[in-house]
Amino acid sequence: MAVVAELILIRHGQSLANVLFPEADAQELLEIAALSGRDADVPLTDLGQEQARAVGAWLAGLPAERRPEAVVTSPYLRAKETWRIAAEASGLSAPAPSTDDRLVDRLLGELEMLTRAAVAARFPGESARLAEAGVWEYRPPGGESFADIRVRLTAFMEELNRRHDGRRVVVVAHDAVVLMFRAVIEDLDWAGLEAVEKSAGFVRNASISRFVRDGNSLKLDRYNVIEHLPAA
Repeated sequence: MAVVAELILIRHGQSLANVLFPEADAQELLEIAALSGRDADVPLTDLGQEQARAVGAWLAGLPAERRPEAVVTSPYLRAKETWRIAAEASGLSAPAPSTDDRLVDRLLGELEMLTRAAVAARFPGESARLAEAGVWEYRPPGGESFADIRVRLTAFMEELNRRHDGRRVVVVAHDAVVLMFRAVIEDLDWAGLEAVEKSAGFVRNASISRFVRDGNSLKLDRYNVIEHLPAA
């Protein structure tokens, strides 16, 4: 059975949206003047770039036999930039990255780039829909649920294992994607994912998670680790 030798999952460094959305939601703002355009184009902050360089230093410290042989990133700017900066900072001859649309952040459809106050004002029925469906099954208008993410990541993993059987692979993506990789690889149900979030918390910026091959499957080695990052 084809299985990668190692899968390292890296969440992108801190993005501008990671800073501005919590601030806007705390103030119940309808708009964020400093942030516009597509979610795919949101850049890293200065701290996010520093975190990416720390990932590069971590890569540089790996023994030669554990360095990545293939890299796949989300096509979103913040993920691509995280890898570009990390690869440059490592000083290594890192493999050229490819992108895969199945690694994009959770698609929020008509709710994309809206604050909580804006969603409540423009889509007043969504809170009831969320309560009825539950967090994992709720699908925003024109968007996708966590169950939908699971479907696309299942297809991604099947192809990744075939293309990179026995190789060490790095994936740079988003918090929802990293979390749902655990659902796919470990075959977790929603209760299992809730237990993961309860014990490990949300997936942190520039965190590293690692799976290693164990026979014909992958086994979790570490999850949501940020020991390589400078102290906040």
